[in-house]
Amino acid sequence: MSLHPAVAAVRIGVRRWLVAGGPGPGRAVVVACSGGADSLALLAATVFEGHKVGLRVVGATVDHGLQEGSAEQAARVVAQMAELGADETLSARVSVDAGGLGPEAAARRARYAVLEQVSAHVGGEAGPAPVLLGHTRDDQAETVLLGLARGSGGRSLAGMRRAFDCFARPLLDVSRDDTVTACQVQGIEFWDDPHNDDHGFARVRARRRVLPVLEEELGPGVAATLARTADQLRADMDLLDDLADTAYAELVAADGSLPVAGLGAQPDALRRRVLRLAALAARSPASELFHTHVLALDALVTDWRGQKWVDLPGHVRGERRDGAIVLREFPRLG
Repeated sequence: MSLHPAVAAVRIGVRRWLVAGGPGPGRAVVVACSGGADSLALLAATVFEGHKVGLRVVGATVDHGLQEGSAEQAARVVAQMAELGADETLSARVSVDAGGLGPEAAARRARYAVLEQVSAHVGGEAGPAPVLLGHTRDDQAETVLLGLARGSGGRSLAGMRRAFDCFARPLLDVSRDDTVTACQVQGIEFWDDPHNDDHGFARVRARRRVLPVLEEELGPGVAATLARTADQLRADMDLLDDLADTAYAELVAADGSLPVAGLGAQPDALRRRVLRLAALAARSPASELFHTHVLALDALVTDWRGQKWVDLPGHVRGERRDGAIVLREFPRLG
């Protein structure tokens, strides 16, 4: 019997990741698994492909405690991961503290933090084990669309990275339809997160309302086109970010200040990235630091008219003083 195309598509995604830079025989790989179709299809494919090359496959699920019955769902996922052939299974419960973030962002931050701990634990002395995430081409398209709607700039339009830190996304070229079908033809029951139908979330509205309209009005393949756009932009954004890192390292003084003359000599795209790096170094939170804040800082360099300072998220203040841009935290009131 020939292999179903959907199962093949998921396995090919994992196989390409293994060939491109997966760990060697005897090493471990962690698959983050929510119990949804994407992550279960990824786990099944990783078990199949990973065992062929001698990898130890660890399934890990994270209980955010945000829904009634979440502990029971986590237990079901643990049992399911074992049934699918994971060599080891792990479950962790996290406390989600919004801390000024939206619920999705706060849950994501908590989840990634605990998965990094799992990576270090599983990898042991050999170093952090790679953690595979089940994001698909459709997730990528939604990310690009939301970034476009928010005017978030090139980095947002470049979408999700295929790999960062200890994380990797082998399924960014695989459709959500394929992961669902792969589960169905393999007899894998998957969980539909109620949040995926909650139109209070912008991503759900993009998925359920906006993308179907685009497909209907512009023709099929919009999701693939948006994902392809992300791939095309990502290399450009990575280059600009690398150049900005170099420029920042060359310009920043020991006290964290940046010379106005040096900043003024940089092209707009690099100068603004350098200023953003300086704001982040001053502990302005990345999730709250928007392009408008960076432009206000940039005006201290390019449109100086004696303005006193620029207030940034995280109680950070940027000032032009003695020919330099100085960023520092200021005391909170109360």
